[in-house]
Amino acid sequence: MAFKDKIADVAKRLEMVRSRTDLGEEATKTSIVLPFLSALGYDVFNPNEVHPEFIADVGVKKGEKVDYAVFLEDKVEIIVEAKPFTTSLQDAQYSQLYRYFGVTEARIALLTNGAEFWFFTDIDAPNKMDERPFFKFTLGAYDDGDLRELEKFAKTQFSIDQVRSTAASLKYTRLATQYLSEQMADPEDEFVRLVGKSFYDGNLTAKVVERLKPNVKRAFDDLIRSRVRSRLEVALGNDEPEVEETESESEASGDGIVTTEEELQAFYIIRAIAAEIVDPSRIAIRDQKSYCSVLFDDNRLKPIARLFFDGRTKYVEVFGNEKSKERINIDQIYDVYKFKDKIISIVGSYCNDN
Repeated sequence: MAFKDKIADVAKRLEMVRSRTDLGEEATKTSIVLPFLSALGYDVFNPNEVHPEFIADVGVKKGEKVDYAVFLEDKVEIIVEAKPFTTSLQDAQYSQLYRYFGVTEARIALLTNGAEFWFFTDIDAPNKMDERPFFKFTLGAYDDGDLRELEKFAKTQFSIDQVRSTAASLKYTRLATQYLSEQMADPEDEFVRLVGKSFYDGNLTAKVVERLKPNVKRAFDDLIRSRVRSRLEVALGNDEPEVEETESESEASGDGIVTTEEELQAFYIIRAIAAEIVDPSRIAIRDQKSYCSVLFDDNRLKPIARLFFDGRTKYVEVFGNEKSKERINIDQIYDVYKFKDKIISIVGSYCNDN
């Protein structure tokens, strides 16, 4: 069976247990974590390869156990800590995993609740687990790129040097993205000077830099808008996005509802994100007086997000499973990209309902 199919089988298991609110840690391990490790090619029935309740004394703490230690050639390569399915990894305490990382040979630590798998290493300081994961894999919402990264942890392909090289690359990409996001929102003088040198012939004085700042911000907006629209054109086969028809219909109806340019931009971004896992034509916009809805299959019972852009504070409500909503304030339209994972997750859940 191909690696992609093995992971898909584990994802099906996840769907079977999503409705269970009583799924504790042991049940999470049995129903999801062990099948996941097996899909990576490890023999979960061989304690010399996947050692459950692995003990490694830490200082004065004796007899503590990490849930699993994965061995390759008699060497611990990965340690795994599992949390109950209902646990949010964002809020989870994993000090035990942190301690074990420092006293074992393992250079990869895996934290999971059965739905999400967070991979850590020690890029920031040797033998000290980084505070942030370098790779996150969401079992219910992944794409081919995620699968390619995940396969690097498979038994037949595992190379600690390759994994650490990938971890460093992902870390620097994340930092670069963070820096560029900050410059998009409020470009620093030095950044404006750097960009300005490419098109401004005069002396870049403080007054000139201040005058050019709005142009740099607008250039970011135009670039993102252009790339999103290009991506949609490719995904749709150069068909006109149906949102433009919606806008015309709203204006013609005389109901006072007008889909603004900002709402369109946010819709384009959400549609482009969803295009990673579904035909983008299934993502629709439906404007109303108080907010603008982005829907799956143009079905009001399958909401993805609501855009509240008419007030002084712009914010987006992103829907989750069981129709829960999370409000996220945004400063710029491209902040929508920051909750890409949430959009992928809810769209993926609607796909699985079909």
